[in-house]
Amino acid sequence: MKIGIVGYGNLGKGVECAIKQNADCELAAVFTRRDPKTVNILTSGVPVVNVADMEQYKDKIDVLIICGGSATDLPKQTPEYAKMFNVIDSFDTHARIPEHFANVDKAAKECGHTALISCGWDPGMFSLNRLYANCILPNGKDYTFWGKGVSQGHSDAIRRIDGVKDGKQYTIPVESALTAVRNGENPELSTRQKHVRECFAVAEDGADLARIENEIKTMPNYFADYDTTVHFISEEELKANHSGIPHGGFVFRTGKTGWDNEYNNVIEYSLKLDSNPAFTSSVIVAYARAVYKMNAEGMTGCKTVFDVAPSYLSPLSADEIRAHLL
Repeated sequence: MKIGIVGYGNLGKGVECAIKQNADCELAAVFTRRDPKTVNILTSGVPVVNVADMEQYKDKIDVLIICGGSATDLPKQTPEYAKMFNVIDSFDTHARIPEHFANVDKAAKECGHTALISCGWDPGMFSLNRLYANCILPNGKDYTFWGKGVSQGHSDAIRRIDGVKDGKQYTIPVESALTAVRNGENPELSTRQKHVRECFAVAEDGADLARIENEIKTMPNYFADYDTTVHFISEEELKANHSGIPHGGFVFRTGKTGWDNEYNNVIEYSLKLDSNPAFTSSVIVAYARAVYKMNAEGMTGCKTVFDVAPSYLSPLSADEIRAHLL
């Protein structure tokens, strides 16, 4: 399976590493908006090409993995590239998924291609576990917790405050809330009761630390609805202790079974990730395999993880899967 990568940031590099771990995959090209001469990739002998020249690779790539951002890149790129290739992206603006799906579906169907959007761990693996659990326990409640992990959007919001040189923000589940859900207590939890936010900021010399802390804690849509702690640290400490991009989280479904709902049940799925983009990339490459298989069988248009049979993710034969994993 020949794979192309669009965008060579954290996610694109992660995809390149994931391809190396899958024997049935081969990196065919990396496409960039930058000058290709300035982009140094890890895989030797693979061309780095400007996105303006992508059409020349239409017949050389089985699946194109689009590694742009959800805010402005993917809404434009995925429908556009679905006209030339089978494509997959990690679009994660939950409220806009129906709109994005419709745009990509139209473009892919018109050109006989297969596309898959919103692939990763949330949306993605967490979505699947919510669906499975809802079907199994129709009389129940859902809970999703994120962290402990770095929120890249919230970290960026800290860095945009006047007087802040650099910063990182961690989303952390409230342990008492996790325990209550695990115990089957079915708590009603507000936003503040589910997560806390911990910020590490490097201030510019002479900056007003009290003002910066207040701006962070009162920032609407980011920190105002959470219990937030702000630590001021040196650049050296930030680089030494907060340079990674870890993440993870938990999906729960609690519910009743039995004639009189006499039995309590808790379904829990959890992830603990050293690198958010490296894991997300690994999910995407597995689903790229599914896109390739589905297109070969004549399926076109846009799909999500809900539409993919689990066996399509595996490089093993159906006989091997039944023998070793069932």
